[in-house]
This record gives sequence, C-alpha cells and structure tokens, in this order.
Amino acid sequence: MPARRRPEREQCRDPAATELDANALRRVPRIREVPRREGTTPAAAVVAAPGRAHLGLRCAGLHTAQALARLDDAAVRQRERGGQEEQAHAGRVTRVALWNRLAGLDLEIEASATERRSVDVSTEFTRVTTVLSLRGAGAEGVGEDVTYTAADHEWFPEVDPPGRTTLAAFSQSLDGLELFRGEPGMEASADYRRWAIESAALDLALRQNDLSLGAAIERQYRPVRFVVSTRADAFAWLAHDPELELKLDPENDWDRPRMERLAATGRVRVLDLKAYYRGTPVDVEPDPELYRAVAELFPDAVIEDASLEGACGEVLRGEEGRLSFDAPVHSLPDLLALPVAPGWLNVKPSRFGTVERLLECIEHCEAHGIGMYGGGQFELGPGRLQIQALASLFYAGGPNDVAPAEYNLGAPRPGLPRSPLPAPVVLRGLGL
Repeated sequence: MPARRRPEREQCRDPAATELDANALRRVPRIREVPRREGTTPAAAVVAAPGRAHLGLRCAGLHTAQALARLDDAAVRQRERGGQEEQAHAGRVTRVALWNRLAGLDLEIEASATERRSVDVSTEFTRVTTVLSLRGAGAEGVGEDVTYTAADHEWFPEVDPPGRTTLAAFSQSLDGLELFRGEPGMEASADYRRWAIESAALDLALRQNDLSLGAAIERQYRPVRFVVSTRADAFAWLAHDPELELKLDPENDWDRPRMERLAATGRVRVLDLKAYYRGTPVDVEPDPELYRAVAELFPDAVIEDASLEGACGEVLRGEEGRLSFDAPVHSLPDLLALPVAPGWLNVKPSRFGTVERLLECIEHCEAHGIGMYGGGQFELGPGRLQIQALASLFYAGGPNDVAPAEYNLGAPRPGLPRSPLPAPVVLRGLGL
C-alpha cells in the first residue's frame, strides 16, 4: 500500500451509543432572547418543535427568482473578494462554486434558544443532543449538536446577534468562538458543535431569503436510498423485510459460517471495520483474518474505515476502489492525506464543522469520481431530516446510513418506511 499518512483515530472518553431502544425522548428547552436594535419587533423565544411545520412557513423575503438573481451577484462579489476562483494544486479541486452560491446570503439573527434532548439507551448510556434555534426577521433556523459526551451538553455558547450580515461573514465570526468550557470529551466534538451553529444559520438564511437549499444551488431533490445500520440481529431484520439493505459492523468474534450466511443474503452493502475508534464500545481491533473474510465473502460491498497497516493492508491490496473512510475525514485535506485514494467516502456533515468545508469536499468527490453516501450520528432532532435532505441533493443513490429515526426505536416491526425515501418537498431552509 502506498504510505502517505496514517489516519488519525477517533478518540472518545465517554461511551458511545450502539442501539437506540424505545425509551421516551426527553426535551429540556433553554431559551435565550438577545436585545434587538430599536425599531424592530422581537421574535418569540419559544422553541417550536422542528419538523414538517416548517413546510408552511411564509418568511418575509424575496420571490425565489429574485433571490437567485441576488445570489448570483453575491457569488460574483465573493469571488472578487476571495481572489482567483481556482488554484493550481495537483489532485485537488479548490473551486467551491457551491459555497459561492450560499456565501452571500443575507442573514439576520435576533434571538437564539437551545433545547436539550435525551433518550436512555441502556442503564449505562443516555444519548443527549442539543437543538439550537436561531431566529430573525420572522423566521427560524435550527441545527443539532450531536456531541456524544452527555456532560458536554450542560453548557452551550452564546450566539451573539451580529445584526445584518451574510452567511459567510457569520461563519467567519465563529472562528474565535469558545465552543466548550474546557476540553470536550471527544476532540471531534468541536466540529459537531460548530456544525450545529452553522447548519442553523444556513437554515435561517435560506428561510429569510425564501429559498430551499436545492433552489439556492440549483439542484433537484431526489429519492434517497438508505441502508439499515444495525449491531443487532441482521437476520431478524431481513426476516421482517427481505428487501432491506444493510450496513454492518463485523467484529472479531464473527466466525466464517456466520459471515457466509450473511453474504448469502445478498443484502449487505457496507461493512464498517471501525479501525479508527478508541475507547468506545464499538472499537474493533484490526485483524487480518477478519479482513480477509470480509474481502473474500463480500466482493461487492463497500469496506469502511479499515486499517491499512501491516498484514491488514496487504489483505486489502487491490481493493482500493471499494474502500471508504469516515472517522478520519473532517476536511478535504484529511481526505487527500489518506494513505490511499479511496473509491468511497461516508459523508457525515457534522464532522466537517463548517458548510464551506463540507461543500468543498463534496465537490472534490464529484470531480474525481469518489462515490459518496451519507452517515448519521444518532440524531434526536432536526439533524436527521437535514442529513436526509443533503443526501437527496448530493448522493441520493449511495448506500446512505440515514434511515428514518423509527428504525432506531425498537425491533423490526410493520409500518416502517421503506427505501428509497420519497424526494423531500423542501420549500424553504435546509431540511423539512
């Protein structure tokens, strides 16, 4: 294997979630209303449950055609301010046309509020997320912090109202924001929290400009293919619905007969070897024999987050076209620094922290033929619908690990949504 750089391992000092049971979701709102300038009307600081209610929201703003025309002008100004649109770097696309379409969006933030959500997964682990709501000009934008360490949700930074600004300027203003008091339980949590703020701002900016994300970037929403990711009994899921596609996490105690039975189903699309996690319940120690069985028995499956060192790397020599990475990739430089050029990338938006970094990486993958699929992070709120909408725009046909939340709420049962999800009807904003 060509050696460039060993991917960094995802570290966690707090137990991560594995399977979500049917315990009730708890919500604890924390509301902040910030002073407004004179002559304006304060927005209500009550957290509305995010979801389909936003479909009917009529934001004060421009007609879509007018908004798009203004975005074109803003994109030109953004390029002029930023200098050359493209730079010469071998093997790298630095043109971020998608971001240029969004950077100049007008944005006004008048108030912010947070809402804590939680669900008991087991006696040892409670999943906690924080939903951030940003309000302004009669509209609301939401984002979700998927930081895994529950204690890190006890405090959330103040989002000071910037007045009238642009999405790009607001994003830049976050560079110096203290995201946590002290060190978070996971290093990656800084990106997760930054994404919560950035996604809420993007959602709000789109709504204030009377646009959906698809309209702003001139892309169509498409039906979303999804897989079911489970560490429970895969055969039970297939017995309930033989047409399900699966994403599985092979473990070192899986014997060959079991893997042969799984392979015989023909329904396994992604195998996540989790070589870059440390200190979590899902750690898997790289084992060349496990890797050999995966490569031989599942010749058409995507192989995610495999170690490429030593004997494991030798086993996977020649399989680069179906290798995928997730945990080590938080930016385009991370992708380019991988020890191989992978055929696939698991795109988890919150890992990228900023909208600009996410779109830069997506455009690079599109330009270089790297297949993509979306990944979930145990969202308890609007984050799940937002990653489904992003998948619909950018990688709808991939083996997306963005199954509806109902799949996390208990055992196989009738009435669960089936793949593909219908193309979302997004009138305004980032998600439904």
